[in-house]
Amino acid sequence: MRVISFSADGVREAARRGFYDWALGQDADFICIQDLRCSEYDLQDDLFFPRDYNAYFFDDINGKENGVAIYCRELPKAIMTGLGFADFDMQGRYIQADYGDISVGCLLVPQAKDAPEQESKDAFLDLLGGHLQKVRNKRRKFVLAGNWQLAVNAGDLQDPAAGEALSGFLPQEQAWINELLDNGYVDAYRCVSAEDDAFTFWPQSREAGGMRSDMQIISEELRPRIEYGAVYTGTEFSRHAPLIMDYDLEL
Repeated sequence: MRVISFSADGVREAARRGFYDWALGQDADFICIQDLRCSEYDLQDDLFFPRDYNAYFFDDINGKENGVAIYCRELPKAIMTGLGFADFDMQGRYIQADYGDISVGCLLVPQAKDAPEQESKDAFLDLLGGHLQKVRNKRRKFVLAGNWQLAVNAGDLQDPAAGEALSGFLPQEQAWINELLDNGYVDAYRCVSAEDDAFTFWPQSREAGGMRSDMQIISEELRPRIEYGAVYTGTEFSRHAPLIMDYDLEL
C-alpha cells in the first residue's frame, strides 16, 4: 500500500506545476493533499478527478484557505470529515477513509504566525492528542498523513538554533509530539531513514533553511509493515515536498 502526502500551498497552483502529472504516475493507493486554498466546486478540470481514484474533499469554511482532500484507489467503506472539535472542524483540516480495520487520514494542523494563533494551535494539538489516545484503544490501525506544522527533533531542522524560537519547534510542541510517539504512534519515515537533511518544507526557498514537518504518523502495530519511504524533491510543486511511504498492507 503506497500513501503519498503533500501540502499544496494551493492545489490549483501545484497542479500547474505538474503535481498531478507526477502523482498519478506513482502507483499510489492514497494521495493525501493538504492546504487546498480553494473549494471542491472551484476544481472544474477533470485533472482533479482522475478516473482511477475516488476523490473526497473537506473544504475550508470560506473555500479560500486550508482544506484537505484524499484520493482513494479502492472505494472506502466510510469517509469521516472533521474530528469533532467545534472550534476547528469547519476549517477543513481532517478527512479520513475507513477500510476494515485500517483508516487513512489526511491532516492539516493549524499554522501559527503570532501569539494568538499559537494559542489556537496549542489548543488544537491538545485536543488532537486526546483524540489519538482515545482511538488507539479501538481495534483499528491508523495512517495519519499530513502537514503537522512541527518537527520532531533538531535533526529535522536545517538550522536548529534559529528554529528554537519558531512555531513548529517550541518546547510545548516538542513535548506534545514526543509524548505522542511514546504512546502508541510511530513516525513512519524515521523507521526507514535516519538522514538529517530529509526536509519537506522550506518557508522561504529551497536555498533557505528547511524542516521536516510533513509526516505520516502511524499506529505502533504497523511499524513492522513499513517497507519504504522517500521525500521527492525532483520538482518544486510548492514550498513542501511530497512524502512517499510504502506499507506491506492490503485493504
